[in-house]
Order: sequence, then structure tokens, then C-alpha cells
Amino acid sequence: PVTQVLESVQPLPIQPQTDALSDFRFSLFRTDNTRSSDTMNTVLQRLNIDDAAAAIFLRADNNAQAILAGRAGRRITAEATDGHRLLKLSMRLQTDDEALFKRLVIERNANGQGFSSRVETAPYVSSARLSSGTIQSSLFAATDEAHIPDPVAVQMAEIFSGDIDFRRALRKGDRFNVVYETLEADGEAVRTGRVLSAEFVNDGKSFQAMWFQPPGRDATGLPQKGGYYTLDGQSLRRAFLSSPVEFSRISSGFSMRFHPILQKWRAHLGTDFAASTGTPARTVGDGTVEFAGVQNGYGNVVFIKHRNGNETVYAHLSKINVQRGQSVSQGQTIGLVGATGWATGPHLHFEFRINGEQQDPMKIAQQSNTIPVPAGAMPLFKQLANSVKDQLQAAATITQTRAE
Repeated sequence: PVTQVLESVQPLPIQPQTDALSDFRFSLFRTDNTRSSDTMNTVLQRLNIDDAAAAIFLRADNNAQAILAGRAGRRITAEATDGHRLLKLSMRLQTDDEALFKRLVIERNANGQGFSSRVETAPYVSSARLSSGTIQSSLFAATDEAHIPDPVAVQMAEIFSGDIDFRRALRKGDRFNVVYETLEADGEAVRTGRVLSAEFVNDGKSFQAMWFQPPGRDATGLPQKGGYYTLDGQSLRRAFLSSPVEFSRISSGFSMRFHPILQKWRAHLGTDFAASTGTPARTVGDGTVEFAGVQNGYGNVVFIKHRNGNETVYAHLSKINVQRGQSVSQGQTIGLVGATGWATGPHLHFEFRINGEQQDPMKIAQQSNTIPVPAGAMPLFKQLANSVKDQLQAAATITQTRAE
């Protein structure tokens, strides 16, 4: 049964409501990006600010000049009254600091008269991101497809460089899972941090890595150095790097080739790494500079002597950054890529010799010994490694979800 009930309702008086609304003051927020052609007036116009006093202050204030300085594309945010008068303007400033960023703030004074400016310093907020991808053509194509920043791709190639030749050994269908750090400023991701853990499956074989910094301090009183380890605790740092430049295209391998200048076939004893002029060239291992100067077809060249009769050669440099007798550490920049000597274009010619005999640098890197996690830190490492396994499994599901 349905029962109908009729009841009179007295409407609320409308005037108190309209009075309340008229007394309410709200703020308008607008965000835009700076442009190379900007003036203070055009910036304010795009931010929908109509405030002559604000314009005068911005043109005269020293701190405010940062709005027009530097590169275009920086985000600038304004808060205004409902009458489009400026209340607050903020913009993140450029900085080389990896832990802190600076923020320009211009604000109307509390009494409503005039403005003040200041530059604040604040820490980046770190968060972890999980992602994954599958190789179809190249590592960078796969990371682009997965919206993974280039620095993460480079780090992955560096981490697994002792086990995987990313220039010649990638296969279609190879896949990876990665957990990496992003640094945020004012809610915007602005920088990529360290790869925290990663897994790469190459030709059916899985390689895993995690970042770990042992607790405590070393003999000098400094914090222990962190590094990448396999999930069973073996360091991925080898005695020798597989490449004297960060991950890049390779132009020729360890083989015979037709020499473009001598016009005859000859053994190409070494590896040529294609890179633009000015790219840093790094030593693949600790050692001492044996020669640094000009030598025939090598052009500007550096010879580094390592332990056990090992020697490396870095040729065609545009600039040499070391001198004979200098001690160098693995990864240290010893010069810049160029096209000196008999080079037909900018690249780094690299050789690895053992007792004077040429060797394949990739094989040398793979054969060099690893160092385990210190015994005292192993319980903590195992605990973290279990968490890493869960993270990598979670990252793997991202691909499955996207595919479905």
C-alpha cells in the first residue's frame, strides 16, 4: 500500500544567504609557465592579475628579476583576490643542489599595503615509483613506451653492464622491472633520483640488483659507501667497467674492419664508442696514468696502467684531463671524446690489454671478481632484499595490467 503525506514547508529567507555570499571572499589560483619573450606585464596578464601596484613592485624588486632570468618553461603560480589583485606569487628557482631547492615567494603584506619578497629553501620530497617494460627494438624505445625517464635507463644499463652487453646483446622480448626514486618540489616531480632496485631478463636469464648502503662508518669516520648488489649479497661493482663512456651507441666491435684512412683491411684491436665531442671519457678501473699526450693515429690519448699487467687506452680525445703519474679511480673522467688523430668522426677508441695482448673489454668486465656485503651487515641486507623482491614483483604486474 502507498500512503501519500502532504506537509507544508516554510522556505528559508533568501536575504541572509545572499548577504553571507556577498561577505565571503575567495581566492583565484592560476598556474602558467614562463616564456623566453616574457616581460613582467605579459606574465601578469597570463596569470590573470590586474594589479598596477604589483606590477610596479615586480619590476623594481631584485628577487623578482628571477622570473625573467633563466630558462623558459618554469612553472609560476599566483593567488589573487576575486578582483584579480595579487595576494601571492611563487616560482621554483633553478639550483644544482641535489637535496634542496629554492622557491621565490612574493606576497602582499598583512595590512594589504605593499608587497615583500623572499627566497625560501626547502628539501625535495622523495618517493619511489615502480615501472616495467619490454624490449621491442632498444632499451630507450622501451623506457619511452613505459614513460620512464632517460636517466633511469642509463642507470639500469650501468648497473647490469658487467652482465649484459646493452649495445649488442639485447633481444626482442627481453623485459625489465624497476623501482626508482623521484624527487618532488611543491608537488611536482622535477628530478629523477637513484634506481633503488631493478630486474632485467636478457635472453631468458634474470639479473636482479638493489641499492644498499651498509650502516656505520668506515675507518676514516665517514659513512659507509653504498652500492648495487645482487639479492644474495654479491656486489655488482667489478674491478673493471665494461665501457669507458656512459651507455651509448657502439660503432664497431672487436673485429676486422676496412680502415677508412689507410684504405686496407686491418685488425680493429679495440672498441669504438660513438659519442659526441665533449662527452666525458672515464677510466674503467683504478690505476696510474702511464702516458697522456699526442701519439700518431691515436691523436690525444691516455694510457692507464692497472694491476697484474693490465693496461687501458683512450684515444682520439678532444681534451685530456689527467697527467702522467697521476692516480685515477674507477669512473673518473680522464678526458673528453673528440676526433683527433686518424679519427674520421667523433668517437672514443678504447683498448684493454693484458701483458700487451689486446682483449675484449666486455669479457674482461664479466670475468672480474665481485665483493660480498660485509658479514656484519648481512642480516639487515637480507631483510631489505625480501622487501625488494616484493617491490619487483609488484612492478612486474604493471606490465600485465597494461597489456590486459
